Amino acid sequence: MSSPFDFDLVVLGGGPGGYVAAIRAAQLGLKTALIEKENLGGVCLNWGCIPSKALIRNAEIVNLLGQGREFGFKFDNLTVDYSVAVKRSRQISSRLVKGISFLMKKNQIEVIEGFGVLTDPHTITVGDRAIRAAAIILATGGRASSIPGVEIDGERVLSYRQAIVQEHLPPSIVIVGGGPIGMEFAYVYNSYGVKVTVVEMLPHVLPNEEEEVAEVVAKAFRKAGIDLRAHTRTQAIALEEAAIAVTLHDQSSDQTETIHAAQVLMAVGVRPNSEGIGLEAAGVATHRGWVQVNDVMQTNVPHIYAIGDLTGKMNLAHVASAQGVVAAEAIAGAETQPISDYSAMPRCTYCHPQVASLGLTEAQAREQGYDLQIGKFPFQANGKALGLGEREGFIKIIADATYGEILGVHMVGPEVTELLPELSLAKMMELTPAEIARNVHAHPTLSEAIMESAHALLGHGIHQ
Repeated sequence: MSSPFDFDLVVLGGGPGGYVAAIRAAQLGLKTALIEKENLGGVCLNWGCIPSKALIRNAEIVNLLGQGREFGFKFDNLTVDYSVAVKRSRQISSRLVKGISFLMKKNQIEVIEGFGVLTDPHTITVGDRAIRAAAIILATGGRASSIPGVEIDGERVLSYRQAIVQEHLPPSIVIVGGGPIGMEFAYVYNSYGVKVTVVEMLPHVLPNEEEEVAEVVAKAFRKAGIDLRAHTRTQAIALEEAAIAVTLHDQSSDQTETIHAAQVLMAVGVRPNSEGIGLEAAGVATHRGWVQVNDVMQTNVPHIYAIGDLTGKMNLAHVASAQGVVAAEAIAGAETQPISDYSAMPRCTYCHPQVASLGLTEAQAREQGYDLQIGKFPFQANGKALGLGEREGFIKIIADATYGEILGVHMVGPEVTELLPELSLAKMMELTPAEIARNVHAHPTLSEAIMESAHALLGHGIHQ
């Protein structure tokens, strides 16, 4: 008997959640199609994570050249070309996107180009083609938000999407939003000589991180000449002939000020791409635009799943990928690991110094009534960090004093985004700081600071 469906699974959206879900489903034997309106790899590979990290690497090299005296070299007439950095970042993105196209062919996944719309619970229409699917994964992602009354025009008022590809930098810019996106662009732009002001409405920049972590970054940014305005609301943005007037209200002093810049970058968050994709026709429930899902990414319609930024759980590429794997396995009836605790997901900011964290902050842990043990180790006492000329920052481990459970990890300093997996694995496998401390770490490495902070938590720190 022939199936009433064209595919076992259709994935709507080819970003880091969607394409990973499609590959995992194909591995599990499902006949799979993926619909993408624009670029395989989505925002992450084309406009976000990957090209921004390439730009950050260029900025790191520019800054390193500025430290010539410390490393014993000097030169005259240094020139830097930001357009070359942008072109390099586009080449890297293009290479990875081609790699995803290869993986689609390798896994016999049909890629359908176009804008997909649900017309009933089992049908997605792309142009004139109606595609029937036994199961559907919605992976349409999100897009940049703005503040009320301010339109992103792509030329003077930008989102990350326009900022990542502009080859000629403005003399000055105001970045609205001091989260990871805003702070990463601030670092890059400042490295190339742009006068940067970062405005954050909450009490400190990187508001989702420990305040003492954020302060290390803030100190480094101010030293580099970046103007940070925390606890400050952007009241208005007016396009004038020669500049953009940005009216700010300092909530600490209750003072209002207008500053001027050549451009404004909006980095205030993400809203879901849930409009116009037929959620109503399929009966999929939403809350303020976000699609509601359970621990295996299932919506209120049993055969329809949703992943990534569309769910509003945690707007990070690696979270979308993890959700995609779980959704595909759940649809295929394979063993999977439901995701219930998003606080345990790793969080990274790639400015300089880097920031990496997972779990609860100290304040959150105390609010939840835990009796805490805390271990902290500074990079200024780590030999590898000193050799690199990267002395700023620390590693902080927060644990439950009763059972030794790791509740949170907060790191700021050199390459800490690369140090986080040891601790996220330890948390997942329920290892304790005592076990981390006993695990021999190679010397000299940055990772020794993890071992040292675990020793410090237990009350027998060696090198502090």
